[in-house]
Amino acid sequence: MIRAFVVAPTPMILAGLHAMLTTGEIQVVGESASPAEMIVELPTIDVIVVDHLLLEDVARAIANDSSAGRIALVVLTNSGERPLPTLRTLALRGWGVVPVEATSAELQAVVTAVAQGFVVLPVALSGQFSEPRPVVVGTLNLSSPDEALTNREREVLELVSQGLSNKLIGRRLMISEHTVKFHISAISTKLGASSRTDAVSRGVRRGLITL
Repeated sequence: MIRAFVVAPTPMILAGLHAMLTTGEIQVVGESASPAEMIVELPTIDVIVVDHLLLEDVARAIANDSSAGRIALVVLTNSGERPLPTLRTLALRGWGVVPVEATSAELQAVVTAVAQGFVVLPVALSGQFSEPRPVVVGTLNLSSPDEALTNREREVLELVSQGLSNKLIGRRLMISEHTVKFHISAISTKLGASSRTDAVSRGVRRGLITL
C-alpha cells in the first residue's frame, strides 16, 4: 500500500485529489493546505502530492527532515518546467511532474512509479532533462492516453494476461520487478485501465494481445 499525503491551497482541490488518488493500492493518509501540518506525518508518508504553488514550502520541510531520501514527490503544475530546478536540489526517493489536467489514472500511475524510485516527466519535458542525478528511467505521455503501447509494454501485457506475477514477468523478460511495475503503470495509463484485469480486457478488445 502506497501512503500518500496531499498538499494543496484550497479545500476543493484537496477533496478532488483525495478522490482521484484513493485506490486499492494508494491510501491518502492526510491532506492539508499548510505544509507545516505535513511535517508531523512525514515518517508515515511514501509520496507527497503537492500543488506547484506550495512546492517551495514543501521542499523546505523535506530538506530539513531526516526522512529525506525516503519520500517521493509528485508536483501538479500548469507550467511543466518551473518545478524542475527545485526538484533537482532535493534528496528524494523518486519524483514526477504532472499537468493539472491529468486524469485519475494518469495521476495514480505517476504516484505508483515515483514510489518505486522512478522520475516521471511528460514526454515534452524529457528532452530537457540532462543532469546525471536523479536518473530518468521512464516517461509517461500524459497528454495522449490512447498512445500505442511499445513492444516491451505489449510483452508485459501478454504475460499479465497469462496470470504471471510481476516477479515472474521480470524473470521472463530479464528486467527488475520495479521496471515491470513501471511498465504496468504506463500500460494502465495508456489504456485507461483501472486494474490488471481491466488492462488485459482492453488490450484484447484493441487487438494488442490474444488469449
